[in-house]
Amino acid sequence: MVVILIAIGALAAMLASAQVPQVGEVELYGLRKLREASVRRALDVWPGDALPPSRGDLEERLEGINGVVRARVEAVCCEEGKAVLFVGLEERGAPHFAFRSHPSGAAGLLPEEILKTYTELLAALEAAARRGSTAEDLTRGHSLMADPTARELQERFTGLAAEHLELLRKVLRQSSDARERAVAAVVIGYAPDKKAVLDDLQWAMQDPDEAVRANAMRSLAAIAVLASLRPELDIRIPPTWFVEMLNSLPLSDRTRAAAALVNLTEHGDKAALEQIRARALPSVLEMARWKTLRYALPAFILAGRMAGLKQDEIEAAWTHGERERVLAKLEAP
Repeated sequence: MVVILIAIGALAAMLASAQVPQVGEVELYGLRKLREASVRRALDVWPGDALPPSRGDLEERLEGINGVVRARVEAVCCEEGKAVLFVGLEERGAPHFAFRSHPSGAAGLLPEEILKTYTELLAALEAAARRGSTAEDLTRGHSLMADPTARELQERFTGLAAEHLELLRKVLRQSSDARERAVAAVVIGYAPDKKAVLDDLQWAMQDPDEAVRANAMRSLAAIAVLASLRPELDIRIPPTWFVEMLNSLPLSDRTRAAAALVNLTEHGDKAALEQIRARALPSVLEMARWKTLRYALPAFILAGRMAGLKQDEIEAAWTHGERERVLAKLEAP
């Protein structure tokens, strides 16, 4: 499934309909001390309303609430033809995921061959998505799409990553060009030695640019699949930054981190689950309660594992609408 995250002002133009889309759900996150009802009143956008034209106005309104440090509003297209509005708050004193400062090193370091291949891959992925061809294979520790054009371009990255590994590392850490760093976060994941690039990708997870962080997490998630399938390779991905990112303000940080932690805790990693409980339990609980199911499911799986449920029990609770029963186990003293 292809999820399109876009600014509110651009949503109407990207939909096939000429009409301004309606809001289907308003999902909140980041509330610790504030009451949900008071936040919804301040936002004053309700299911069935037309999507507001200005994201900035909504964020400014929310940041006027006493105790709110920052606000983030994102529209996601689409659930049953309606937009989902995700509203995130960072309250004063709440957990904060800190990004690194913007690198100030030289830009224009990546070879033209890497940039050209990446640009062609984006076009191939977009075309494949329009045809409904979104299947991919992660068993080698990097993405290989079922679409033959995209796959051929991805396979070029293996040689390019091996040839330019040190340069890719330098770009991730030093380049002032966010697009270059985002490209490097993808290509370095195709390095033959996956263990050798784990530190590089975890560094990129703290990048100030959202696309860089997203690409780094995607690369690490693919490596996690290989690590699970080939334990003899002894590839160990620490969950720390994924756990911390569950408290990040941007929506994509939280959702990608939750999905990655589902993979990392698949075999019942008790230390990782305890780390989630200690550092990000409120974030997991509020995400697991979202009404938009495809976004709520990864967090609910994590909640079920923290509650000591087996996978079939988690699936049964989800199927039978018993989310609150599971989440109550984690909220009990």
